[in-house]
Amino acid sequence: MRLEQIYTNCLAHAAYYLESNGEAAIFDPLRETQPYVEKAKQSGATITYVFETHFHADFVSGHLDLAKETGAKIVYGPTAKPAFNALVAEDGHVFELGDCKIKAIHTPGHTLESTVYLISDKTGKERSLITGDTLFIGDVGRPDLAQHIVPGLTEDKLAGMLFHSLREKILPLSDDIIIYPNHGAGSACGKNMSKETSDTLGNQKKLNYALDTQLSKEEFIKRVLSGLSPPPGYFPTNVLLNMNGCKSYDEVVQASLRPLDVITTGILMKQGSNLVLDTRDAEAFAQGHIPESLNIGLNGAFAPWVGEMIRDVKQKMILVTDKGKEEEAITRLSRIGYDGVIGYLEGGFENWKEKGNAISSIQRIDASAFLRIHDSDLNIIDVRKKSEFEVKHIPGSDNIPLNQICEYIPQLSKEKIGVIICAGGYRSMIAASILRQNGWENFVDVRDGFSGIEQTDIPITKFSYSIETI
Repeated sequence: MRLEQIYTNCLAHAAYYLESNGEAAIFDPLRETQPYVEKAKQSGATITYVFETHFHADFVSGHLDLAKETGAKIVYGPTAKPAFNALVAEDGHVFELGDCKIKAIHTPGHTLESTVYLISDKTGKERSLITGDTLFIGDVGRPDLAQHIVPGLTEDKLAGMLFHSLREKILPLSDDIIIYPNHGAGSACGKNMSKETSDTLGNQKKLNYALDTQLSKEEFIKRVLSGLSPPPGYFPTNVLLNMNGCKSYDEVVQASLRPLDVITTGILMKQGSNLVLDTRDAEAFAQGHIPESLNIGLNGAFAPWVGEMIRDVKQKMILVTDKGKEEEAITRLSRIGYDGVIGYLEGGFENWKEKGNAISSIQRIDASAFLRIHDSDLNIIDVRKKSEFEVKHIPGSDNIPLNQICEYIPQLSKEKIGVIICAGGYRSMIAASILRQNGWENFVDVRDGFSGIEQTDIPITKFSYSIETI
């Protein structure tokens, strides 16, 4: 038996490849299926099952394409109602895969259909638990995402279900079972996930607050629901795509991977409804970019920030990328259901510049340069999360989390020099590009962010806090 975790850092997402005696199963696959198909082909195995732990909100699954390509059966847990042919397993249903067995265990709480899969080897020994978003390393799935699907369903009711799922279905399992979740740190599907992506159940019983058997149901519900930030706006759309089906990945790439010359790009921009999304890194964007373009760099949490900052999943987009990165950008957009790319600027920004078109730039300074001016009358805008800001920040700075920047723009003063900061310069450039789109000129971006500021003599206010208050 071979179980392999396939981790995608951009989405903090883990899919799983299980193989036994010539048969393979995929758990929670991403939209592009080729990596899974190639893995099975290299081993001479046949993919017979695609297991889904629930209807995902943070990414579009590749279950339909994978089933079509391989003939595999799609499996969901109890109460799931997909709009396509799938096997809806009963609680306790056991599937055979080669010499191993996979037991579906219904664990409602994150969603109503949430299901974990217990894997046993050929001796019958229970080895691993694919937990989806029911149980993470250090955390559990948030119970507020599915509350609007069923009339009368609330986050409190779902949290109560999660309490019973953990206590009655997972805690009784053996301590040496390895927990394999669907996400790690950075995912919006939880609030306190570890950077580790697997652990023994026994260790999690000691370290994970949600598995503390001393907590009453009421205390559990309070702790699980406290400190939840608003979910990204694209989540409901992704749930529907996973429930009802969507375009195939190959179809999306074929429609999107179209080179656009400079003249065509200019014409499409003048139509007003097409967004120019520049995926180059922050430094390159700052030095020069197409006016009114939005910068979200590929070298970061690209897809989640696209989902946060581009509210319309159907937004038509023209891509500006580094050479050879066009398909990667399209792929990562498609993972979260953003299929509206109409093409990419052929030759990239350099081609646009060489043709004599208008360009814009953004001034960036190092933290050392910020030190020399920080006593001036500045408008310091810190776009980190509220929880980051509460831990430490510059006195007098305004905390406007990046995903709320658009709502605050009308309130921002243009009289003072603006200084935009984040942790390391990635998010602040996204904010800077949005400010520039909205007519802001008198500001600078701190390229090394708070990590650089901490190395200077700029005063910093620090707070102590507990995780319950985040």
